[in-house]
Amino acid sequence: MSNRSDFYSRVYAVVRLIPEGRVTSYGAIARFLGAAGSSRVVGYAMNASHQLEDVPAHRVVNRNGVLTGKHHFSTSDAMQRLLEAESLSVVDDKVKDFKMHFWDPADHLDQADFYKG
Repeated sequence: MSNRSDFYSRVYAVVRLIPEGRVTSYGAIARFLGAAGSSRVVGYAMNASHQLEDVPAHRVVNRNGVLTGKHHFSTSDAMQRLLEAESLSVVDDKVKDFKMHFWDPADHLDQADFYKG
């Protein structure tokens, strides 16, 4: 398995654990996986995840709560609709009360369960 697909697999494993009604950021996932400078690579993984039904990519936003990945969904409002279906409010493409709904994998997951590299 290539390093990139291995990293993507680890990203997807983290994203699958984001609880319904919560969001995290590309950077938080990258930091948790020991790759703090790889937020964009996490974004690339999210863009590629739409062919996988079990990866809730709509729960990953930028560090300010903005739905920067919305253009990679089937429609431009699909990401917002998915978040709203989980009782989150989105105003002007930004999660309302972002800090209250933010889920940091470092606070909830055991790094020993994820390969770092």
